[in-house]
Amino acid sequence: MSEQAAEPSTQQGAEPASGPARDGHLGASAAPLRRTVEDFLTDGALPKLCSQLSATTGVSIVLRGASGHAIRAEGLAQGVPWDVDPRPFTPEAGSEVVPLRAGGEQIGDLVIAPSDAAERDRVAVVVELLGSAASDIFDSIRTAEDRVHELDVLYKLTSMLVRAHSVERVLAGVLSSAIEILGLDAGSIVVLPEVAEDVDDSETPRLALHESAESDLQLMAAEGLSEHWLVSPEPLSTARVFDRMALEGEIVCIEDLLVDERVAIPDDVREEGVRGFVSVGMLFRDRAVGVIRLYSHRPRGFTSGECRLLESVAQQAAVAVEQARLLETQRRERNHQHQLRLAAAVQRRMLPGSLPELPGLDVAARYEPSLELSGDFYDAFTLNLAAERDGLASPRALGLVIGDVVGKGVAAGLLMASVRSTLRAVADHTPDLADVIRRTNEAMARDTLPNEFATLWYGVVDPNTLRLSYCGAGHDPPVIVRVPGHRVPTTADMDELGTGGLVVGIDPSQRYQVAACDLVPGDVLLAYSDGLPDARNFEGERFGKDRLRAALLYVLGQDPDASAARVADNLMWHIRRFTGLSPQTDDQTVLVLRVCKPEE
Repeated sequence: MSEQAAEPSTQQGAEPASGPARDGHLGASAAPLRRTVEDFLTDGALPKLCSQLSATTGVSIVLRGASGHAIRAEGLAQGVPWDVDPRPFTPEAGSEVVPLRAGGEQIGDLVIAPSDAAERDRVAVVVELLGSAASDIFDSIRTAEDRVHELDVLYKLTSMLVRAHSVERVLAGVLSSAIEILGLDAGSIVVLPEVAEDVDDSETPRLALHESAESDLQLMAAEGLSEHWLVSPEPLSTARVFDRMALEGEIVCIEDLLVDERVAIPDDVREEGVRGFVSVGMLFRDRAVGVIRLYSHRPRGFTSGECRLLESVAQQAAVAVEQARLLETQRRERNHQHQLRLAAAVQRRMLPGSLPELPGLDVAARYEPSLELSGDFYDAFTLNLAAERDGLASPRALGLVIGDVVGKGVAAGLLMASVRSTLRAVADHTPDLADVIRRTNEAMARDTLPNEFATLWYGVVDPNTLRLSYCGAGHDPPVIVRVPGHRVPTTADMDELGTGGLVVGIDPSQRYQVAACDLVPGDVLLAYSDGLPDARNFEGERFGKDRLRAALLYVLGQDPDASAARVADNLMWHIRRFTGLSPQTDDQTVLVLRVCKPEE
């Protein structure tokens, strides 16, 4: 482009250039609203060709720019390929005009002066072909310039997005830059609220909008608009048609809002002084994120290049919004995970750090939560009770507890802590097992919701008499294996300890039964949570109680004198071998008591 073509005096109707880029803008100058043929001339070939055709045919052919001035190649200063005649050029009556176009808009024309009809017809054919060829070249140049400009804007926009610290600052910069780039006067950016992850993304964007109010959109950035316009609950268009079109992927271009029948608030439009309007949806992976709305104070058309550039900016803005939301989600998730780890550490401290050691009794436990926080719990503790009370023949007895709170995660972890603490507090003050479970049930039923409950099994062993008293509350019954000294144990040597009542936390009037049995040296007591029989392999098959009992008999058959720890470890190993790499879906807890033989 020559120096003459850059003179603003030759750009009739062109917008003034933008001032310095403001803080947060892309730093790109505003694109001219109207181009003229001078913007595409370099070495003056086209005006020279017009001059040569005029001399050859005798018919005057003048290249005229969109400014209305003739562009000539003759009589110019040395070294200047073309110049603009400062006097406006008015074609003679009867002249024929061949338009020149670029990017869909007329940028100038070729004017054929009146002459002999036959001669002018022959010249007109040539000039029309020349105009068509020139328009194709200009259009290619315009497209290339628009793409370069678009890439430059997007590069600077991307740099800005990387530096921004919040979605509000990102969108404020995007809005200001879009207004500056397109030479507009005002605008706003609104976003849809975040949706839950389980919402069906196949829903069309229109389902996210109410027809009569702006309340379902959050204003994130605004410039050049009054407070009245921004806080008004009335949508710009009837039934939100403009927003719906934008969120469905269309670019909404309105040359004059005051003459568009879809505008629902013409009085507000007139008072605000907005006329031209363009709106584009911010879409991320075909999901609606928000809408960019831009305005001008006078009627305004928009070229395809401008629309394409605005669409690209909107896509980048949508990515920025989703990225900011993702970062915020990650921050919340990190904080949540930190809190879970702290809670899990507290919960694990509530489990016994070491198990009691009483003469003739060997106790072991294994605990595998499926999540950070577990609903399973176990406990083993000593009780200082008066002799010969409630069937206990020693002031020191062993209390054993295993329980499972409904559900998993935080809620189950909190309930587990409550149930465990209540039971321990009651057990320390009463030797009556039924009363311990009853009072625990009453406390939980009083403080929990109807769908919150727990299963329990509580047993007390006198190490001198080996008398076991027990009471269950809806928990899977523990089993006792009477290990014979002369053969491998079988299912015939197993007994279930199923006496008790309903789960705790549902019926505060529930009463519980207590049973007792005598243990002998060599006996093995296994208490477990339902996570063991409910463990599944990749085929979805349950481990089940039969396999659990078979695993218990197997380890005792291999080693009749196996310790409680070895029994517990072997049971967990059998389950892991069965499930393989299948994910653990429930908490798994094992509590094993081995009655030692005298020689041990």
